[in-house]
Amino acid sequence: MARFVPVDPFDIVIFGGTGDLARRKLLPALYHRDKDRQLPGESQIIGSSRQSLTTEAYRESVEENLRKYLGPDELVPDVVERFLGRIHYAQVDLADDRPWDELKSLLAEHRTRVLYLATIPSLYGNAAERAAAEGVITDRTRIVLEKPVGQNLESAQEINAHVGRYFSESQIYRIDHYLGKETVQNLLALRFGNSLFEPLWQRAHVDHVQITVAESLGVGERSGFYDRTGALKDMVQNHLVQLLCLVAMEAPTSMDHEQIRDEKIKVLKALRPIGVTDVEALTVRGQYSAGTVDGESVPGYANEVGEATDTETFVAIKAHIDNWRWAGVPFYLRTGKRLAHKTSEVVIQFRPVAHSIFDEETGPLSANRLVIRLQPNEGVTLSLMTKDPGPGGFHLRSLPLDLSFAQHDQVRYPDAYERLLMEVLRGNPALFMRDDEVEAAWRWIDGILAAWDRAGLKVNPYQAGSFGPMRSEMLLDRDGRSWHV
Repeated sequence: MARFVPVDPFDIVIFGGTGDLARRKLLPALYHRDKDRQLPGESQIIGSSRQSLTTEAYRESVEENLRKYLGPDELVPDVVERFLGRIHYAQVDLADDRPWDELKSLLAEHRTRVLYLATIPSLYGNAAERAAAEGVITDRTRIVLEKPVGQNLESAQEINAHVGRYFSESQIYRIDHYLGKETVQNLLALRFGNSLFEPLWQRAHVDHVQITVAESLGVGERSGFYDRTGALKDMVQNHLVQLLCLVAMEAPTSMDHEQIRDEKIKVLKALRPIGVTDVEALTVRGQYSAGTVDGESVPGYANEVGEATDTETFVAIKAHIDNWRWAGVPFYLRTGKRLAHKTSEVVIQFRPVAHSIFDEETGPLSANRLVIRLQPNEGVTLSLMTKDPGPGGFHLRSLPLDLSFAQHDQVRYPDAYERLLMEVLRGNPALFMRDDEVEAAWRWIDGILAAWDRAGLKVNPYQAGSFGPMRSEMLLDRDGRSWHV
């Protein structure tokens, strides 16, 4: 039986409430939490955007999208009715100074208040300023900033400073949905809840680490945003860097959110800068061309955006963390679109045994490997060498110990946004990024961007349905290693 930490009654305002994120993720996530009876009865969900809508029209739109994005078995008529009863709408344009009278009339006093900015980052500072001017900020108000926070270090600092004028750091929740995934949080349990792994989690026993976030989809409707951003800013700066921090950080003294975030910032500060002299050897830029994914022909990136550009849809990086635990251990990061299949995983590749007592006839001796699967089929696999059973002689084989969450417990796990929304409502910022964390990540990314520019590093084409440019394979092959998938 799942154990739920209760939340106080709340009002959550979703700015950008008619947008794609609200329709596909936020509102379905809140519906599921209502279905599991985690939302107090008097709590309200207020959608807001520039559009002129009535609450009735907005409720109809919400119901339509629930039916679109959720399965029929997930929609319970009584729950849908209860959930829609929480829904309200208020027109607000964050880009102008018109009063928020309609919105303020819906907000209850003495209640947890969440302002969720599902908008473009350039509106974050103005939204905070307008919230202060309209008097909707209380000591129980929290503001949620969707990634990316800025487009570089300078813009991130500007957003942090602007929002920080009106909200204390404890009230600001910078969200990265990857940190809400079940397996990502299991990294903490795996590392610090088991005496088996922690002594091995360092340079004497780990050969290298791989972090892969692969997508089979193309840019689709996001082509305008994506062409201004690219894979390095869109995925590496937040998702992959956050995963790297959780894998590499030292043990916090407790599960206190500040202790966890203090250890993550130490990793970011220890990341070795990548400059113009080594950027070609340590990074790979790629862009997909036409190909076949899941048996279907798909166009190339240039065809999708309507013109040839130098935007990368694939990035691979060989990173180093210059501290005592990880000195000399490479961290290989890889992400891309239109790859062979969708997968996200962290691979801890251990060093081989110091001396093999077995001869060649017993079969190859493989080093142990811990694979933490984020998606699909969340779970953890540890490969071990065992004897092949039977009387045919002594032969070795590598056998996985598989802890698949789907096999382990036949229940539906809350998705990342469900978990993170509830953490905001509980006032627990452990899974969210602090201002210095965001800025340290951008500082490292900006160094790579500048080095690409100075070195004139162009994108390498790769066929859709592959696993990226050949140079990505060479990045590991030069070190005598290979990607796990």
